[in-house]
Amino acid sequence: MEKTLNSVAVQSALAHRGMTQGELAAAVGTSSQAVTNWLKGKDFPRPASLLKLATILSLPFDQLVTKSDVGRPVIAYRKKANVKTTAAHLAKAEGIGMLLKPLVAHLPEQRALRTLITSPSTDYDKLQTAVSQTRDRLGIGETAVLEYEHLIGEFRECGAVLVPVLWGNKGNHENALHIRLPKEDVTFIFLNLDTHLEDFKFWMAHELAHVFTPELSGTNEGEDFADAFAGALLFPKACAETAYRAACQEKKADRVIHALVAQAANHMISLFTVYQQVQQFAKAAGLPALNIDEKSVHALRNSQRWPLVSQALFDPMPPSPQRYIAACENTFQTGFFHALKRMIVESGTGAPYIQQTLDTPLQDALALHEELRR
Repeated sequence: MEKTLNSVAVQSALAHRGMTQGELAAAVGTSSQAVTNWLKGKDFPRPASLLKLATILSLPFDQLVTKSDVGRPVIAYRKKANVKTTAAHLAKAEGIGMLLKPLVAHLPEQRALRTLITSPSTDYDKLQTAVSQTRDRLGIGETAVLEYEHLIGEFRECGAVLVPVLWGNKGNHENALHIRLPKEDVTFIFLNLDTHLEDFKFWMAHELAHVFTPELSGTNEGEDFADAFAGALLFPKACAETAYRAACQEKKADRVIHALVAQAANHMISLFTVYQQVQQFAKAAGLPALNIDEKSVHALRNSQRWPLVSQALFDPMPPSPQRYIAACENTFQTGFFHALKRMIVESGTGAPYIQQTLDTPLQDALALHEELRR
């Protein structure tokens, strides 16, 4: 097996809590024999059970599971403010990654030549150079509006499989999930369609940065670079300079903010992204920062939102399985569902697999399974 439970850590945690293996099995919702098999390395718990184990025993994933880099999925979570990615998040994501391994054989052949940023840096000038080269490759100018459609083909060219999902309005870092399978050399990127357009574009750009820098995936350095790259790609230096000059012509603080609002609306991106890029431009150019209260920017940004991507794609909501799959394949050019269909037909894979890999309710998984097995 590529990974096993750390039996020493589990037994120690049980002793500390005065629990028996039988009590642990009951708490997890499985049999005592299943727990015994896990501890002996004969079997490995499914993601839901692994998550329960981590929670019950208060063990982080790297202590609960024996460390082995062979075939281990690499997880990259987008950071947001002070939200902390927990051991439970990582356990669940790595469990999904393990489940995705057998699906790889059913995917179209992946491209061997891919775009990489070999020396990623958050230095302003170096970052702008990387962004400029990326925009050139996407065929858009320095001041052009970046649509999420521009990014889709780039993911495919770099061996990344998009998995659009309907997870509801999460409002946190769980709106995007990056799972890289290094042994298979395939990356799966889950994108929550139930997010506002301006956020969705940022997450896509952020995930593209991870694809360009696979060696940084799963590190804080990688997250910092991905955030910086996404903001600069959506609103590069030329745009930031124009916005700065326009804002400086205004005398009142509310008019300064509204000058930035106009730029955000033109580019269909977050007001906070515009604000950040303008302030960073000013700092790099040795110019005075705009005298704006960041809290006011956040408050205005939260009161003026673009529609959800799912609302734009599906009207009315929720979509039928057929419409959902068709939109994913046509709009996002993903081979995920075609591969899933092949796996279901050839291997007899059941609905629970869809439920766990897409992290969706069983009822929805059953409906998708019925559509895919036709």
